[in-house]
This record gives sequence, C-alpha cells and structure tokens, in this order.
Amino acid sequence: MTRTLIPVLAAALALAGCGEPTMDRPNVLFLSVDDMNDWVGALGDETARTPNIDRLAERGVLFTNAHATSPKCNPSRTAILSGLRPSTTGVYANAEWWKPNFPEMVVLPRYFRNHGYHVAGGGKVFHHTPGFNPPDSWDEYSELVTDLRTENFLIPYRRPNHLTSFDWGPLDKSVMEMGDGATVRWAEDFLSREHGKPFFLAVGLFQPHLPFYAPRASYDSVGPGEAPVPVDRPGDLDDVPESGRKMAAYRVADLELILEHDDMDEVVRSYTACIRHADTLVGRVLNALDESRYGDNTIVVLWSDHGYHFGEKHHLTKNTLWERSSRVPLAIVAPGVTRPAGRSSRPVGLLNLYPTLIDLCGLPEKTDLEGVSLRPLLEDPDAEWRRPAIMTFGRGNHAVRSERYRYIRYANGEEELYDHSTDPNEWTNLAADKSFAHVIAEHAEWLPDSDAPGALRKGAFEFNPETYSWKRLEETEEQ
Repeated sequence: MTRTLIPVLAAALALAGCGEPTMDRPNVLFLSVDDMNDWVGALGDETARTPNIDRLAERGVLFTNAHATSPKCNPSRTAILSGLRPSTTGVYANAEWWKPNFPEMVVLPRYFRNHGYHVAGGGKVFHHTPGFNPPDSWDEYSELVTDLRTENFLIPYRRPNHLTSFDWGPLDKSVMEMGDGATVRWAEDFLSREHGKPFFLAVGLFQPHLPFYAPRASYDSVGPGEAPVPVDRPGDLDDVPESGRKMAAYRVADLELILEHDDMDEVVRSYTACIRHADTLVGRVLNALDESRYGDNTIVVLWSDHGYHFGEKHHLTKNTLWERSSRVPLAIVAPGVTRPAGRSSRPVGLLNLYPTLIDLCGLPEKTDLEGVSLRPLLEDPDAEWRRPAIMTFGRGNHAVRSERYRYIRYANGEEELYDHSTDPNEWTNLAADKSFAHVIAEHAEWLPDSDAPGALRKGAFEFNPETYSWKRLEETEEQ
C-alpha cells in the first residue's frame, strides 16, 4: 500500500496532461552547483574568482538575497523539483525517498516532459544516492560521476569511522578528468546535437561538495592563506536558544578536529579551489550553449542547493537556519524578459523556480505549487515584492527572511531575530527585545500553517534498482 497522502497534497499530485511540442517555446538550461555558498564574485566575494558565474549574472538578473528552501541536499532539491515545501511533503532529511512516498508527484522535469519538451539530465539534480532519480522524469540521463574514494585519503587525522566525504586537498587530475568532467562532456555533446523539440536540460555539478577535492591547477591558483577563514566569534552562541545550539552542535566534533590540527586554512583553501573548479565547468557549459544554435532561445538558471558554514557560530557544513546555511547564488537569464546586469535585493526562495519556468515557457499553470513566479522581478528587479523567503529544517523549525530581517522559530517556540542592515553576521539575537515585537509578528505571519509528519524513510522500503520500484516492508504491493 502506498502512504496515505495528507489532504493538502491531494490536488498537488495529479498527473499533468501531455502537450504537443511547440518549437517556438524557449529551451531551458537548468544549471546547478552543490553546496556552494555565496562566495561568488558577483555577490561581492573577492577571493573566489568566479568569472563564468559572474558573466552569466551580467547577462540577466542576479538575486542577491536568494535562499534555499532547506539547508540540506535532499529536502532542498525535493522542494525545488516538486514545488512543495518540506512542511507539506514531510521530506526533511536525506534519508527520505520522495518517489515511494508520493508516487503520483509531477516533478519539474516530468512536467516539462508531459508538455512536449525533450527532457535530459546529467550529474546531481535530485539527491545523488540510488532511489532519488526515477527514470520516468527524463528522456535521457547521464549518471553522476564523483571523486569519492574509499581509501588513500589525503587527510591523515581522519577518524576510522568518518564518512568517505571527510577529506580535502588537490588531486593530480586535469579539470575534465575530475568526476564532473563526465557530466560536462555529456552536456557539451547534447548542446551540439540537433533537437526536434524544445529541450529542458538539467546539468548538476557535484562540486564544491565534500570531499573538497580540486584539480591541481585550481588548488594551486589559491595561495596559502589567500582564502580568509570566516570568523567564529567567541560567545556567539550565548544569545542563541537551545534549539539553535543543538543545530550548531551537529558535526561539531569534525570542526574541533580541524581546529585541533590548525587546518581550517587548508579546508577553506580547498573549498575555494573547488568553487574555482566548478566555475570553470560552468564556463564550459555556457560556452557550449553560446556556440550552439540554441543560445538565443534558451533560458539559463544557475542555482546552488544551500550554503555552508566554516566555523561561523561554531558550526561546520550546513544544517542550520542561519544565513550562512541558506544564502545561495541564483542567476536567471530569460531572452526577451531579462535585461543585462539586473540586480535584485528582494528576498526569494528556490521554491519559486518551478512556477517561474512554467511561466517563462508558456506552459499551463500548475496551481498546486507553493512558490510563485519570479517573472515580475525578472522584468523589473526593483519591483515591489511583499513575499519573504521561507526555509525549513526538520519538522516545525522555520526561518523567514525579508529584505532586512531574518526571523527563526523552532518547533518548541524558541525564537531568533537578526537585523541584517546592522548585523550581517547575525551576532545579536533581538528576539527578546520588546521593541521588535511587531517585526516578529509580521514575519511570523509567513510561517507554514502546518508541519507534515516526516515522510517514510528508506528503511521502510525495499528498493529494486533494476526495475526502479519500491516495496513497503511487511507489505507486498510495489510502490
């Protein structure tokens, strides 16, 4: 038996009807990088050196206040590709397959496929482990190749029980010998071919995800000490409620191990090198598009699934509701809609990408989506925009980011409030200051009305990768 869907999803999961291909519709290049925070030249970072992301941003609209819907890979990507919040689906973690929980869900690539597009994907689009990328979403797919290893790690002080991803440093490989090179070669080939339909092409790079392995040339381009280590301010957690401190404590042993070995400079250097490497790969895909017959009629969207901490608030990786975990690069180029060098400071979430692409491509409106089209901001980056960005991590824990403030409410009612006009590092929690009660009340109005129970996890299903089917354990009916 399939899981009973919560009522709010009933309408959301109906299959869309098929449409006829229309060649005058624009193509879509849906280009993503993994775990890349806002260390991007176009967003003001002077170290990362991202000339290719920067030149893409110059072609259209760069959103300078863009945020992930969840600060973790699977819930973030599931929200982007389903158009539904984690609080609606219950997909809060990496261990929850969306497909067997919601077998009728029409995800973004499937919607385009149903409406006449040739839909192709490569690399990491959905979460990258087996079971997250059902083949019925695609006409063709190039599987992700990573640089993960199970032995011969570069970091000598790794604990024996560490995840294989806990490693960093240079590999003696060229740019295209790295794992993402296979995805980029496939994308270049795709763009060189003639297509009889408009296409939706998703290209998902694994860089700069852990392990922070960069090709030697990218690593050597970052001098020792060139990439500044973020500030871990002593006492920063003193005004943070217990729920926030618990989130910060996740993987704190890894952070303290790095600090014990005085290795944070090297970690940040390697991550910065991975960003430069990812930017080089983005440039190759953009060059392939420019050299193809499709450059003038292709919408380009570049996004990252969430941000990343390197010691801020004494935390490593993502998995928090603070700015560092959620702020991401987001750039959109839409021929005939955007103008060059657009910059929007309006708060936007990646949940808005699904309805935005439907709108820009002239596809039938999908009324069950929880985001809204960003088209008004693509046409005028300074247009009035009353909606904040909303983030969720775990059941009942949410952040609301407006143009000026970040408000956090945890499941137990604990709160945080930060004024980004005076406190961009979120060092002073204003939630206890009664003079900000009206600000909290205004932001709290945007919190989700309900929080779905967690979706059934992978352990509840038996997955057959050959047939890409699921069976509920202790039951006999396949999902």
